[in-house]
Amino acid sequence: MARLENVSADELREYLDEVEQKRPALRLVVGINYKEGVTQSDLAEWYGVSRTTIHNWLNRLERLETEPFEDVIFDADRPGRPSKLTADEWDELVEILEEPPEQVGIDAPHWSPRLVQIFLQEEFDVTYSRRHIRELLHRAGLTWKTARPEYASGDERAREAFKEGFKKTESGG
Repeated sequence: MARLENVSADELREYLDEVEQKRPALRLVVGINYKEGVTQSDLAEWYGVSRTTIHNWLNRLERLETEPFEDVIFDADRPGRPSKLTADEWDELVEILEEPPEQVGIDAPHWSPRLVQIFLQEEFDVTYSRRHIRELLHRAGLTWKTARPEYASGDERAREAFKEGFKKTESGG
């Protein structure tokens, strides 16, 4: 059975003009290439996806004949699991994390993923993995500090002495 018999390459190009997102645009380009005679195997190789994915995309584009453009081209929303924090708790957390930990009575110079993890458990009775904590910090527009092998600022002689301690020595044989 030939694919996209009732959908023209020109129609696909018109739809492509309306699309800004990468994945929907890629599906349309694959459809256009297919209509121009490129095999599914070649398309899979060109675009770095499986032949099954190409097959599924072409099947999806065939639905343009009977279904609205938006329903065929774009993916349905996938909201995922609901957040463990309510919207108000999230806002409160972001506000807290924008200040040093000392502001909430924690004796630490900066927020670390581990410290945020403990804080969330104690204050909001919510448990997240450290990886997810990093994602939350990123979503909040924040970064976390990591240990440095030397002071960013300080005595130049002390920094040089520190570096000297890590230089390889020649073996005397």
